[in-house]
Amino acid sequence: MPTGFISIGSNIDKETHIPSSLNALCKLFGELKVSSIFESEPVGFIGDSFYNLVVRFESELSAKEVAKLLKQIELEHGRARESQKFSARTLDLDLILYDDQIISDGRLQIPRDEIERYAFVLEPLAEIAPNETHPISKHSYKDLWQNFDKRNLHQTKLKKPSL
Repeated sequence: MPTGFISIGSNIDKETHIPSSLNALCKLFGELKVSSIFESEPVGFIGDSFYNLVVRFESELSAKEVAKLLKQIELEHGRARESQKFSARTLDLDLILYDDQIISDGRLQIPRDEIERYAFVLEPLAEIAPNETHPISKHSYKDLWQNFDKRNLHQTKLKKPSL
């Protein structure tokens, strides 16, 4: 069964939207492996801090079908369809990996380049999948995190959410 990873973020009513999104994902995919929550400053705009985490799941659905379900969960949590890339949001769910698939199909990009660009994606991914490897670079997520430039890192590990 294919294994996928979803990056989750929220900076509007995050104490409500993060647990609610995890419940919705459990209903869709069953058991999840969940990283700790990391609090980080917003990127590209001034606003409230984000809670970010990554979950691992298994599904027989295609990557495109999973991405469509994630967009629906975002809408159910008050996400505006026309929201800008760098803006406050109730919920952001991104399918960042799906097995070793490499997909470039319009808005669906797997693996997401955010994995190697942003600590708020890479650190929680490295926490729950340290020995798995990036499908393009072939480096483990643990190695990618160890080599990540942390000089200007403004991120705090909080706790693991309860399901």
